[in-house]
Amino acid sequence: MRTPARNQGIGSWPTRRARRTPRRSALVHEGAAVDYARLSDRCTRLAHALRQAGIRRGDRVAFLGPNHPAYLEALFAAGLLGAAFVPLNTRLAVPELRYQLADSGSAVLLTMRQDSDVVRLLTESVDVWQAEGEAYEELLAAAPGESIDEEVGPDDPCLIMYTSGTTGRAKGAVLTHGNILWNSLNVLVDTDLTSDEVALVSAPLFHTGALNMSCLPVLLKGGTVVLESAFDAARTLELIQRHRVTCMFGVPTMYDAVAAAQGWPAADLSSLRNLLCGGAPVPARTARAYLDRGLAFVQGYGMTEASPGALILHRADAQTRAGTAGVPHFFTEVGVVDPLGEEAGPGVEGEVLVAGPNVTPGYWNLPDATAKAFHRGGWFRSGDVAVVDAEGYVRLVDRVKDMIISGGENIYPAEVEDALLEHPAVAECAVIGVAHPVWGEVGRAVVVLREGAAVEPAELLAHLDGRLARYKIPKSVVLAPELPRNATGKLLKGPIRARFSD
Repeated sequence: MRTPARNQGIGSWPTRRARRTPRRSALVHEGAAVDYARLSDRCTRLAHALRQAGIRRGDRVAFLGPNHPAYLEALFAAGLLGAAFVPLNTRLAVPELRYQLADSGSAVLLTMRQDSDVVRLLTESVDVWQAEGEAYEELLAAAPGESIDEEVGPDDPCLIMYTSGTTGRAKGAVLTHGNILWNSLNVLVDTDLTSDEVALVSAPLFHTGALNMSCLPVLLKGGTVVLESAFDAARTLELIQRHRVTCMFGVPTMYDAVAAAQGWPAADLSSLRNLLCGGAPVPARTARAYLDRGLAFVQGYGMTEASPGALILHRADAQTRAGTAGVPHFFTEVGVVDPLGEEAGPGVEGEVLVAGPNVTPGYWNLPDATAKAFHRGGWFRSGDVAVVDAEGYVRLVDRVKDMIISGGENIYPAEVEDALLEHPAVAECAVIGVAHPVWGEVGRAVVVLREGAAVEPAELLAHLDGRLARYKIPKSVVLAPELPRNATGKLLKGPIRARFSD
């Protein structure tokens, strides 16, 4: 008898899946399909090439580029060696990329970024490999194809994912192989994924939602991932129909764009079984556009540090519980506590805490930040505010740090933004707090109008009268051509405050 496999991490998944369904399509990218046998072979060869370059267990391998099969090949190859994978945000500037490469101690950067000046500047601090084209294919062809069985366990680091860094420098959340596995199991259990899933992944893989809520669980189950380099609303509708897509993950702005696309009314969406939305509070009008089409539009809630799943709404509850983020994932615990750290009762706003095997052990090389992030041992502090109803369903309210305190009353911008979005002239909006001599601070709405729409600020404020308590209604409105967002569509409140607070 041969010795049992020592690699219990996600790097072994392509090989394990290849022995069960070698000829089933794992990936589809730009019209080309890659089956599980070929994916396993390419990951193994890349792992050998990295090992020949000196990469060993515990080292870090970074990746910079759009969604592409090479991203997953690098992730699995690092996992085969027991190295940690560091995905980098393609929107970052050179100084930010340099910081994350240096902070993580990455030894190799695989890149597909075509900006030669950026690559040249990064080459000064790390060994850069091109992850596409003839040179990459020659690298794989020259590498051995023999299996690699490095000892990798559930507690070993798998990913270092840098958080958005809305205040100060970004922190690297360490996600272990066990974290990723348990999160994937949560998704399999709670969304009823099957082996015939076809997942459209167009949200960027360098963010945890696309990678860990859609891509990896589907590959674990043996489904097919249709990998798109970038999101395009019209193309999304075309791909759903061409590939009979069954599931997808997106943020609210992506779903809004699809529902506004010209082909939306006539599109055949009958193949869709799971539409998972997260990454930001979900406006009622976003969910309504899909529920009105008879689709199971499911809101979830999570964070990078939870790999990311914390809460999910089962598709059977999509209509009756619309607007909530559901209940905790199967293997995850979620609590809501008041400012004193005590459990908040039903209907009482409090901070969300998360615990379970999918929660990070901490931040890379930041013991103090790690200690501050946890409440009473194993509960991770999310910084988000929520309310739990009597049946345990959780409704997200807003970020703690985004809360406006006006005359002693708490105002949560997401609630005001949701009401503003019900006005037919409003395309998007953000509510921020601005200084006030009497009330300390008051709300200000920054609004982007729909193309061709015209409306006065006073009309927008009148729209809120009767929908919200008077103290929640902003005292001013600023019309703007656009609002800054990150790669997943989250509003960047910091830049918005800096620009529109005066």
